[in-house]
Amino acid sequence: RMYSFIGWRSVHSEHCEPVKGGIRYVPNADADEVEALAALMTLKCSLVDVPFGGSKGALKIDPREWTAQELERITRRFTQELNKRGLIGPGLNVPAPDVGTGEREMAWMVDEFRRANPTDVVNARACVTGKPLSKGGIAGRTEATGRGVQFAIQSYLRDTRTAGLKGMRDLTDASVIVQGFGNVGYHAAKFLSEDDGARVTFVAERDGYVANPDGLRIEALKQHQLRTGSILGFEGGKSHPGDMTGIEKPCDVLIPAAMENAINLENVECINAHLVVEAANGPVTFEADKILRSRGVII
Repeated sequence: RMYSFIGWRSVHSEHCEPVKGGIRYVPNADADEVEALAALMTLKCSLVDVPFGGSKGALKIDPREWTAQELERITRRFTQELNKRGLIGPGLNVPAPDVGTGEREMAWMVDEFRRANPTDVVNARACVTGKPLSKGGIAGRTEATGRGVQFAIQSYLRDTRTAGLKGMRDLTDASVIVQGFGNVGYHAAKFLSEDDGARVTFVAERDGYVANPDGLRIEALKQHQLRTGSILGFEGGKSHPGDMTGIEKPCDVLIPAAMENAINLENVECINAHLVVEAANGPVTFEADKILRSRGVII
């Protein structure tokens, strides 16, 4: 059978090349979302003075519905189309992993790009970031976003110009809720609980949430998720299938690490956190942001 897939690669600003940004594989992707995320990438790079323009990509696909062999063929075909249009290349446009993609997909993209550009042997590997170590990747990259969340919280708490966390300057015994247990949410939860002594009391996912007031064992929860395909049914906590109210529970720190617009006008009044730390792209809507700030919540 023949299948057609819709993909996008948006470039927001070429004021500084290469342009940079992830490629996500999600079933509900659309052009507006990709364009908005590309604009966010420009702003993020600019804010931390990294010399890249913003770009973003997406393929409208649910990767869970396809085998690894099928995903490889699809990814290679997508790479060919990006290459034809000058939307991938070192010094030009450099994709990265995002929701639904990882080291594996980046390795396929590099290999396909090298096939299409056989004369560019030296630089071809630089057409994407987030590659496996064996393919020229950098150690620490996989956990870098989650580590960055940890560093951001630590920096805020140590800054004497801020109010801290209820007067506290560290996370010892602070309660943390994490929404989204993918790469970013998992690593943020792992580092905050193991390094900083925080209690991750709730982990919320698309099919419900798991709770333990004494703190969930994050590494054990991840192994359970990898084994079963879900965080639900974890022995070290109480499962709440189909319940999307996990992020509304009382906590010191709320980390939305799933999709954009997770905190919006419909649920903002139920948010009960002192500190909201954005680990996803735009998880708090513009309207919800104003309401949270008016209540004294730090974002």
